[in-house]
Amino acid sequence: MKFSFHLPLERVESPAEFLNYPAVAEMAQALEGAGIDACYVTDHPAPVDRWLASGGHQALDPFVALSFAAAATTTLKLHTNIIVIAYRNPWMIAKSVASLDVLSGGRVIMGIGSGYLEGEFKALGAPFTDRGAVMNETIELMKQIWTGQSVQFAGTYFQADGNTARPVPAQHPHPPIWVGGNGDRAIRRAVETCDGWSPFPVKGKMSARVRTDEIVTVDDLRRKIVQAKELADSIGRTRPLDVCMVPFALTMQAGVRPEAAAIVDGLAELAEAGVTWSAVAFPCRDRREYLENVDWFAREIVAEVNGLAAGGR
Repeated sequence: MKFSFHLPLERVESPAEFLNYPAVAEMAQALEGAGIDACYVTDHPAPVDRWLASGGHQALDPFVALSFAAAATTTLKLHTNIIVIAYRNPWMIAKSVASLDVLSGGRVIMGIGSGYLEGEFKALGAPFTDRGAVMNETIELMKQIWTGQSVQFAGTYFQADGNTARPVPAQHPHPPIWVGGNGDRAIRRAVETCDGWSPFPVKGKMSARVRTDEIVTVDDLRRKIVQAKELADSIGRTRPLDVCMVPFALTMQAGVRPEAAAIVDGLAELAEAGVTWSAVAFPCRDRREYLENVDWFAREIVAEVNGLAAGGR
């Protein structure tokens, strides 16, 4: 299993601790030095006030944030987890992704989602009810844009009568695209058009709030991974599908750091179910605590999980 570690750049209330280049560089370099595979940031250009008041968060522009992390490192992968493509123009997204991938030497992982805050779509002038269809068309168009060839495209939402965008991404044919969401449409989109699937733990009222299916237990996740594999078999997909799951105890909203043994056991269960990547976040009051968490995670968790995998558990 590989790991993508949260960069807490939504912490706008603590700019001296987190929102400056020395801070980003120190955190990203700590991750790279600890052998963590990737860092991730979130996306909310126009968060709704009511959502913020009920526990939502701010975010830096993901491409700007990851560019700073890229400049401070050489191997750390740069993960948008996730960027909402349904309220962005596909040409602009494709340009940002290609630019970051070229300048970082091919380190982008493009985690994408359709979004769920209707008020955010309204503020951005984007259609909310059609966001799934817009997302599908955006993925199709971006893949054509990244060829570096002239694009002729006649879609429902986007048109191109001969447009070319270069440079192409460093990764060929493009950076891996991982689709977020727990529902059937997200699974189908991941299997049919993308490189990975990014489910996340959610239950009850929160499931309705973020407009996706519940995933409460490893068994819930296992059933959906089986569903994805069966769909892949039915369409003749032979290339692997990465599954990047947030551990149940390590979401961005986690209030305390769990015991190492519980995390290792949880990650082992996820790996057994078919998870190939894990996106993890720990609570931290300041940058010192963040760096301590990185060191602790590498020593107590990553080494143990890798040891279990080597031992065939």
